[in-house]
Amino acid sequence: DLAAQGPEPRLPERDPAARLLLRLVEPDGRTIPLAAGGRTARFRTDCSRHRMAARPGVIAGWEVELTVISEREQQALGLQVVLPLEGSAEHFMIPGIVYGENRSKNCRVRYPRVSVDARPGDSLTADRWAFRLDRASHGAVFGWTQASCLALATEESSALGPSGLGFSAGESEIWLNFPAREEPVTFVGYDAPAPAEVITHDWQAGETATVRFFLFQLPPGPHAYDAVIRFLYRRDSGLHPLKPWLSTDEAAELAAHGLHRWHYRRESGTLAETVAFHRETDETAPVTGDREAMHVAWLSGAPAAHALLSYGRRQEIAAYADAGVRVLDTIASGLAPCGLFWGRWTPDGWDGGWNGNPGWIHARTVSEATLFMIRAGAVEKEFEMDHPGWIQAIAANLECALAGQRPDGAFPALVDGFTGAAQSWQGAAGLLWIPALLEAAAGNVYAAELAGDYYSRFVEDEFIFGAPEDIDLAPSSEDGYNALMAYLALYEASGNDRWLRLARRAAEWMLSFRWSYNLSFPRHTLLESYDYRSRGADLASPRNQHLHSYGLICLPELVRLAEHTGDDYFRERAVDNLAASLQFIARQDGDFNARKGMVSERYYNSRCFGPKGASLPVSHAWSAGLVLYACQAGLSLDA
Repeated sequence: DLAAQGPEPRLPERDPAARLLLRLVEPDGRTIPLAAGGRTARFRTDCSRHRMAARPGVIAGWEVELTVISEREQQALGLQVVLPLEGSAEHFMIPGIVYGENRSKNCRVRYPRVSVDARPGDSLTADRWAFRLDRASHGAVFGWTQASCLALATEESSALGPSGLGFSAGESEIWLNFPAREEPVTFVGYDAPAPAEVITHDWQAGETATVRFFLFQLPPGPHAYDAVIRFLYRRDSGLHPLKPWLSTDEAAELAAHGLHRWHYRRESGTLAETVAFHRETDETAPVTGDREAMHVAWLSGAPAAHALLSYGRRQEIAAYADAGVRVLDTIASGLAPCGLFWGRWTPDGWDGGWNGNPGWIHARTVSEATLFMIRAGAVEKEFEMDHPGWIQAIAANLECALAGQRPDGAFPALVDGFTGAAQSWQGAAGLLWIPALLEAAAGNVYAAELAGDYYSRFVEDEFIFGAPEDIDLAPSSEDGYNALMAYLALYEASGNDRWLRLARRAAEWMLSFRWSYNLSFPRHTLLESYDYRSRGADLASPRNQHLHSYGLICLPELVRLAEHTGDDYFRERAVDNLAASLQFIARQDGDFNARKGMVSERYYNSRCFGPKGASLPVSHAWSAGLVLYACQAGLSLDA
């Protein structure tokens, strides 16, 4: 049930399942060895493992069932299943939240960082980490050495409570915790750690508990994780059904209404980035939670305006089309002296955005704005509408981008808006200049391919970073979206199979952020009460650990990738993403305490930025805009 991944290097089997270690863990972290299939420390165990059928990309896999029997009452003990790696640990991965080092030393925001050499760092740097499994998009932990990759996987909860994942570079091992522990600290967002979260189990005399998990032996290549991601997705998709609230037509109608009714500002020709659910008697009056600023893309701006314009034209709703045109006119008028769009409009004027310097412009934000202005112009051309100001703005942006491109193909990540001088080359923020160049003119293929060659290193290293302004150099699901869009555009423009391989690999990395299962939420929380299904939602990033729907921006590309590769896995995961996004669109005033057509950006999968099961009570322009965009893509919800 796994799509073929091509030939993989084969390693001799060393039966790592025979080397599993069992430990009892006390609240303070002290451990007691526990024999597998024997009697230790007043416990009896029985462990059985079954070899799984051969699967592409997997050297060997086992399904393991471990039963533990307490012979007397035991207070506050956890169970840990440990798998030693085959040599010194080189890097680790937990899908969605840990990618190798995870945070470079140059990153200006803080979140868990992995230091393999155990050198001292800040309070969010350590050589060993343990997390609740509900932070991870797929319930697996991977550990690489020079010789191999090993992985353990399990479900969100077990007979002992919520499950956990962990690893240690110093001990060169990966593990599962039953119940979960979060150590050495708990990341709750906002660059700040909280004390470790330790969950234990009080054993009763004669109590029997059974936990089940998988163990995988994989090739040593950095992309080895994909075979396990695919296996878990196949398994989980049969156990965790989708439940969209609406059809795509219904969702589009609501999202367009919400975008126009709540976010559009006629006087300024902008889309307010956020609008609070709570309104005063005068519903148009600003309240706490409203953010009247507008980024030209990303959090608002051109993608949402393009979607509203396209919907308005095709549904013959003049007010929507006029609003989309008005917003794009505003963006086109906001050119910096260097020729790029300014990143953000505010009531006080234009600036660069959230880049640490108001005069600096972020490549991802303005390249995305350019791309969607090009696409909006194509829509208008169908309806014989002409916008010279857009054409001039697009040309100015592309000219500036090309002028700043290095001989090796890189685009600057940050540019001085006044002088055009590059301020930073770090990361892959310039990826979206590739589809913008290609959709603007066929003559830009050389520059686009040069850039594709440069940015390929990020895809091949399995560490793409730099896209969102607010998290600086952290890897994110948004980086995966941009890489897929860029390399698929290159393949479709050139027919070069190298670009298709990179598009596929970028998509597979991006899908490591996409939930394969439905979370269990605490009773009485919003997400539990509304039966929210997390399968298909994406984790934003290891820094911003919450679920979001920004993956809709590359939904058409993911579907086309399935067509080009003949691998329907990509289409299935696109369907999941769309279905997940067709929840929590307010169907009427008062639905989940929002107003009709409002859409939030945040759903809390674990304790980070908010309590698990909560949602941010603010509507985002990009959330409604990308729902509207995706609902017009023609994807059927029938898998």
